[in-house]
Amino acid sequence: MAGSQTAEGPDLSRGVPFADIPVEGVVAGRVGDDAVIVARLGGGVVAYAAHCTHYGGPLAQGLRVGDTVRCPWHHACFSLRTGEALAAPAFAPLERWQVEVKNDVVFVRRKDETARPPQRAPMPNPPRRIVIVGGGAAGFAAAEMLRRLDYRGELTMLSADADAPYDRPNLSKDYLAGNAPEDWIPLRDEAFYRDHNIVLRMATPVASIDPGARELILESGERLGYDALLLATGAEPIRPHAPGFDQPNVHTLRSLADSRALIAAAKTAKKAVVIGASFIGLECAASLRKRGIEVDVVAPEAVPMLKVLGADFGAFVRALHEQNGVRFHLGRSVGGVQGTTVHLDDGSVLEADLVVLGVGVRPRVDLAKAAGLVVDNGVHVDDRLRTSVAGIWAAGDIAAYPDPISGERVRVEHWVAAERQGQAAAANMLGAERPFSEPPFFWSAHYDAEIRYVGAAPGWDTAKLDGDPSKRDCEVRYLKAGKVLAAATLGRDLASLEQAAAFEQASAAAT
Repeated sequence: MAGSQTAEGPDLSRGVPFADIPVEGVVAGRVGDDAVIVARLGGGVVAYAAHCTHYGGPLAQGLRVGDTVRCPWHHACFSLRTGEALAAPAFAPLERWQVEVKNDVVFVRRKDETARPPQRAPMPNPPRRIVIVGGGAAGFAAAEMLRRLDYRGELTMLSADADAPYDRPNLSKDYLAGNAPEDWIPLRDEAFYRDHNIVLRMATPVASIDPGARELILESGERLGYDALLLATGAEPIRPHAPGFDQPNVHTLRSLADSRALIAAAKTAKKAVVIGASFIGLECAASLRKRGIEVDVVAPEAVPMLKVLGADFGAFVRALHEQNGVRFHLGRSVGGVQGTTVHLDDGSVLEADLVVLGVGVRPRVDLAKAAGLVVDNGVHVDDRLRTSVAGIWAAGDIAAYPDPISGERVRVEHWVAAERQGQAAAANMLGAERPFSEPPFFWSAHYDAEIRYVGAAPGWDTAKLDGDPSKRDCEVRYLKAGKVLAAATLGRDLASLEQAAAFEQASAAAT
């Protein structure tokens, strides 16, 4: 989960020449065993901890944009003025270090224990009661941001999940593979919600919304009022209608409970069949292989993830999995499961102690639709993430929003995008009028390869490959009518950050 955090570079306690610090960019150094970055800012120099507070990515290898620095691993963004985590997936700020400049030499010797969170200007007439429906990425990020923005009203999170908000991307990666203990999975401990006065109600499904009365009706019959409401109900795995798909050895992978069940089943399983060559399905395949389980993947397409990644990248992903012992059955579908046998449409049979359904998810929009919100492939929102009904916002997997790059209304199912939408919605519920125009980003881990994807490319018509995926050094750009809508990279983290920054600039110009 977290990377190596070794301290490298010059000893900043002994000083570095001011001239050696570039006007743009950051410089990595060390103070004892601590890794520190220094950067010029406003005629002076600032110093911060050198590793991202999300998974520990090396910020010196990232990208500086203005007065921010972006993590090369998962695109978290930090302020060089305050150290604040401006954009998910990081939430905690960077530790600040004291800087002394003597005779044009910069010294960093000790942490700045006096550093305080940035002061917020009060927003006029904030809602008295805010309710968030959903305990996933968007819901958590919104609640955290509301308190960070000094919102002092009543704040309630309602989640149908039995577990407090957790790190969902890890469920199919290190946690499932056995490389991450469960205490890494919660996004925050119980004390966080208590200390920030966030009422977190788990296993609390909402039955309906009464927009006129501004009330939620819970399945228990309880009515809960709100002045502002955020719907972040997420998505649910698709379970196709086929004989045997309801057997106990057939699993989906969406929740922490799902991942726990898979881990328990994997302890005795020898053979697994993954149905669907999606990102989740193939990440699950890789994790099960790391546990020594034989894995067959069945999918209808001729190339894994062809529609998303294109032929070149898709062929690389297939070859990578085959090198690690995965067997593919492409151009095939599953007719049903009988006990420990999986029957394919061509009459062949695969043995499986456990089966994983990785055929996608569908947005949970029934609540919104019943309340009269405009719903079509997601809940329609404007660029402030406001729905068609006053007082209600939507974020995350359910939100269909106007994308300034493609010019289309898009809905994405990415963790970081959901978190950033939650953060934007939080600010807008307090009256910020902040357009959401950030490019979506996700990463996908397969053995020793991490694919990073930025942008949204619905219906791309051209995929341009630069480099060689087999050498872990490539970028694929996805275009429609000659316009770049998205890019996938392997071994080119800086290029991914640069493309994201270019999308941000284009979005700002478009809005």
